Amino acid sequence: MSPIHPLPRSRTSLEVLRAEARQELETVMHERLLAGEDPWEFMEDLLTVDELTVYLLRADAINSNDGQHPSPTREYRLLRQIALEYPPLTTVVWRMLGQHGALAPSVN
Repeated sequence: MSPIHPLPRSRTSLEVLRAEARQELETVMHERLLAGEDPWEFMEDLLTVDELTVYLLRADAINSNDGQHPSPTREYRLLRQIALEYPPLTTVVWRMLGQHGALAPSVN
C-alpha cells in the first residue's frame, strides 16, 4: 500500500481555490467564445467550479508524487482525502467517484 501524500494546497483556503478554478473556467469560456463556438452548445459541458477545484487539487497531488498517476485504489483514497480536507467539496467528490465506479477499491 502506497502512503497518502498530503495535498500541496491543503493550507490554501477553499475560497482561494474556488477563485482559481473560476478564473480557469472564465479563461476556457473566453477562448471558446473567441474561437467562435456557440455558448449554448458548450456551457453545459464545462465543469463546475467545485469539480474543477477537485481536479486542480488532484493534479497538485499527482505533481507532488513526481507525476506518477495513481492506481484506482490510490485515486479513491486521494479523492477521499480531498473531501476530508475540504468538507464543502464532499458531495462533488462522491459524485465524481460514483461516475467512475471503478475508482472504488474492491473489497475482498
